[in-house]
Amino acid sequence: MGVEYWSDCRKECNITMIRINLLKFPIKHSEADIKEAIFKVLRIKNDQLLSYEIVKRSLDARKKSEIKYIYSIDALVKEEAKVLKQSKNPNVSLSPNVEYQFSITGTDSMKHRPVVVGSGPAGLFCTYFLALNGYRPILIERGQAIENRVKTVNGFWAGESLNQESNVQFGEGGAGTFSDGKLNTMVKDPSGRIKKVLDIFAQFGAPSEIRYINKPHIGTDLLRNVVRNIREEIIQLGGEVLFDTKLIDFQMENNQLRAIVVEKTNNALYNGFNNTKEESQNTNRYEIPCENLVLAVGHSARDTFEVLYKKGLNLEKKSFAVGVRIEHKQDMIGKRQYGNVFDQLPPADYKVTHQCSNGRGIYSFCMCPGGFVVDASSEEKRLVVNGMSNHDRGEENANSALIVTVNPEDFIKTPGVVDSPLAGMEFQRYYEELAYKAGKGSVPVQLFGDLLRNKESVTIGHIKPNIKGAYTLSNLRNCLPTYVMDSIVEGIKAFDQMIPGFAHEEAILAGVETRTSSPIRITRDNDYMSNIEGIYPCGEGAGYAGGIVSAAVDGIRVFEAIIRRFQP
Repeated sequence: MGVEYWSDCRKECNITMIRINLLKFPIKHSEADIKEAIFKVLRIKNDQLLSYEIVKRSLDARKKSEIKYIYSIDALVKEEAKVLKQSKNPNVSLSPNVEYQFSITGTDSMKHRPVVVGSGPAGLFCTYFLALNGYRPILIERGQAIENRVKTVNGFWAGESLNQESNVQFGEGGAGTFSDGKLNTMVKDPSGRIKKVLDIFAQFGAPSEIRYINKPHIGTDLLRNVVRNIREEIIQLGGEVLFDTKLIDFQMENNQLRAIVVEKTNNALYNGFNNTKEESQNTNRYEIPCENLVLAVGHSARDTFEVLYKKGLNLEKKSFAVGVRIEHKQDMIGKRQYGNVFDQLPPADYKVTHQCSNGRGIYSFCMCPGGFVVDASSEEKRLVVNGMSNHDRGEENANSALIVTVNPEDFIKTPGVVDSPLAGMEFQRYYEELAYKAGKGSVPVQLFGDLLRNKESVTIGHIKPNIKGAYTLSNLRNCLPTYVMDSIVEGIKAFDQMIPGFAHEEAILAGVETRTSSPIRITRDNDYMSNIEGIYPCGEGAGYAGGIVSAAVDGIRVFEAIIRRFQP
């Protein structure tokens, strides 16, 4: 009922609305049912309701015999003060809705345009806000534009050679572009940044329901168009986007950033900047004058981390988690979570955790209902997997990562890993190499029953692997540390008590999942700046986010740090 119109209008006109919480409805309900509930709770007549906006919708499935949708709704009514007083319902109040606001207070002048490295959500949102406010940023991305990137990734899954510059990890939109596109986050942000992120996604093509459903997701198929639309808007606003362009070095003077050195990748053509036309014919490297650099490089930019470490940026090793992907039939998950009405509801997800007898914790991560397991490799002879879903989550299998936390003490116990800020990265590489060998270059796959018996799988049961890329039956105990695999076995058995059938011997396991978060943190001060003046670490790769929304929010925070110092 005019949801998007009133959402925009309330921002511009400062309209006061009434918030109604805990409105409960059966699975099948209509807009008429929602309006009738509003009339009843607020004790108003039909003509007093001008419009309403759904703020949040969640599914309460605690009682499978009585599954309900629960809404929070903002209602625009005539004489809201009078209505609020007469309602006498504890779930009714003035809407506390907070709209995101910021002020440009910087007075310093920029000598050169700001540069953002990486077009994942952190870099993309930082660039968008800079462009929107007149800073004319330059966004550089080592990978390809989404149109070419999709072709390259599909080619890799079909058996073509890995492109180490443009793949599931690198390219327009970042690693999240080939994922489920989940937009839920545990971050608390009373400033309204999260709501603003969701509004922007919807503005550029995501389904409007992401603004209010409890666990919003876009899906890889729709997210690609959204990312492209944001890029095109950045260009329209005076920004510049350079694909196939990798940061390989930077120049400093008195600990102040002066320029960055970039290299063209994927046989891309050189496009100008400081070099002459003759010089550009002899090199694919050039300098970009730069005094403000946003480092939003993503968690897999290992060669970039090595450059930053050598150049003296303060890096710290940090804990993360590793494990495998598990596949079940989506219908089984649906029946266990929702009972016999599962086919009347969206594809079911789950979230499970367990504290193991060895002291380690294991938990599900990035659960993809009706999705794919994907070969997400980005380095030669190293293999890593991830999960991905389209918007409809319509595939036959559900999959989720089952991961175990590892810490710096674990890193240095690994063969060939030395104690340094990059130790976690080398830990990842070691086990990704083992996975590549175990799968003979393909994704190593094992049935859970064979994992229990510590034997290589030789056949598939009733669950067929739904994997993007080739796979090989193997023994995953050869791919990860013993303490991780023991934790996974114990965890799956424990999860079977929560979701009967989870520990079915024909459940499919695929490895390895090692890129759950960044293995490093690039330190920054209260002004979001690193120890080198002018460099702003940002997003998941820098160690300050964990997912699409939190990364986008961190990109906005870095934008705010820049505008507190510099004028457009």
